[in-house]
Amino acid sequence: MIEIQNLYKRYHGPFGGGWVLKDVNIIIPDGVSVGVVGKNGAGKSTLLRLIGGMDVPDRGRVVRRGRVSWPIGLAGGFKGSMTGRQNVKFVARIHGIKKSVASLIKEVESFAEIGKAFDDPVNTYSSGMRSRLAFGLSLAFDFDIYISDEATAVGDRAFKAKAREAFQKRIDHASLIMVSHGEGSLRQMCEAGIFVNEGSATWYDKIDDAITAYHQSSGLVTDVADEDDDYDLEDDFALPTDLASVDEQLKSLRRESAKIYKRQIIVDYLLESESSPSSKRDLEAERVTLKRNRREVKRRHHALRSLKAELDEK
Repeated sequence: MIEIQNLYKRYHGPFGGGWVLKDVNIIIPDGVSVGVVGKNGAGKSTLLRLIGGMDVPDRGRVVRRGRVSWPIGLAGGFKGSMTGRQNVKFVARIHGIKKSVASLIKEVESFAEIGKAFDDPVNTYSSGMRSRLAFGLSLAFDFDIYISDEATAVGDRAFKAKAREAFQKRIDHASLIMVSHGEGSLRQMCEAGIFVNEGSATWYDKIDDAITAYHQSSGLVTDVADEDDDYDLEDDFALPTDLASVDEQLKSLRRESAKIYKRQIIVDYLLESESSPSSKRDLEAERVTLKRNRREVKRRHHALRSLKAELDEK
């Protein structure tokens, strides 16, 4: 279990600094995997570092009952002049690894897939090689709670799939606290959620509720692929009759949804910086239109998905 008590954190610069997190009180139960959501800069990674012990609060405290990992894939602690092999051995000894150090080194070497570079100095590695080594090393230890900041976003497609599978096996026997912008990954790996917003952190028993709160605060509509929404088709939307046409329309709707979503982000940014009342009114009107258009795309996407399922069964 992790208990966060009256936690405050801020970073001081030449012009001062506001609270990144303020008066956060959360209890994370044993055996519950948690997804952390919020805007960029909201304090998600800061919260993760405080939970993991890489940073300390200005006020309050974090009580950890159980072994908590460092952020999975963190490569910042490597000694550049040492080889990958030497770094792994060094970390293993510091953390008092219980199993054979030789066995652990072999496990990390096999997982990282960096070949002969494993015996080269780490400062000669590319960022991808460092990430592979760091990820393999992180999974070589048995923790009660793993913390992850976009953990499976390293390497090429094949390595990402391998990393995700290995990570999933680890958290089957432990719990996870995960920051990610990939809502599919959060829904797949997490049960509960924490929404970080304007210095506060709110606990939700269901990850979907945390994601919904994030969307509502951002003025965004949920993903087009949500399947638990109910839609009434309008007469002007003619459904195709063959599977090929359904697939083509689904691809087109995904492209249209991505285009609308990008424009929503731009409009939200412009609204924050715009001072002219008339320009703000125009932007507000555009935001309403974008929301309506995205809801329509979502409605059509849902209808086509249902039709595709019916055609696949025939």
